[in-house]
Amino acid sequence: MNATTHTPTAHAHLTVQALSALPQADFVARLEGIFEHSPWIAERAWSRRPFASVVELHAALLAVLDAASEAEQLALICAHPELAGKEAEEGTLTTASTGEQRGAGLDQCSKEELHRLRSLNKAYRQRFGFPFVVAVKGLSRHQIMDSVEARLANDRATEFKRCLLEIGKIARFRLDALFA
Repeated sequence: MNATTHTPTAHAHLTVQALSALPQADFVARLEGIFEHSPWIAERAWSRRPFASVVELHAALLAVLDAASEAEQLALICAHPELAGKEAEEGTLTTASTGEQRGAGLDQCSKEELHRLRSLNKAYRQRFGFPFVVAVKGLSRHQIMDSVEARLANDRATEFKRCLLEIGKIARFRLDALFA
C-alpha cells in the first residue's frame, strides 16, 4: 500500500455494507489506520460482520479491544505517538495522526509551548509507562497541555482505561472520516 491508500478520505466512496462484504484481507486493509499500527483489531472484528452502520462497526471494533489481553491493549496505547513528539518532528507520523495534530494546532507551538508539552509527555510516560493519548479533535493545544497536566494526578489504572477510551474516540472520528 502506498501512503495515499490508507488515508481516511482515500476510500470515501466506501459504504459500511460494501466493507462488510469484503474478504478479510481487504477489510483489514480498508480499516488500516483506524487503530494506530494495530491491524489485529480489524482482523478480529471481521468475523462479526455484517455491519449495518458505522455505529455497529465501531461497537464491534471496541468489543475486540475490550476482549484483548492487557498486553495487547498496552501495545496499542504504546503504538500512539507522543503529541508534538519525535515522530512529528521527524515527519514519521501516520497521515491520520499528522492531520489530527495539525488540526489541534500542535504544529504551531511556540518554542516555550513545545518545551512544556514535551516535558509533560516525558513526565507522563515516566509516571505511567506509556504515552499520553487523547482524541485531539476539537481541542486547542492549550487544552491538550492542561489535560496532560491534570491527568498526571491520576493513578495508572485510571490512565490505562482513559487512554483506551480516548483511542475509542479517535477510532470513531477516523471511521466517520472514512465513511463521510
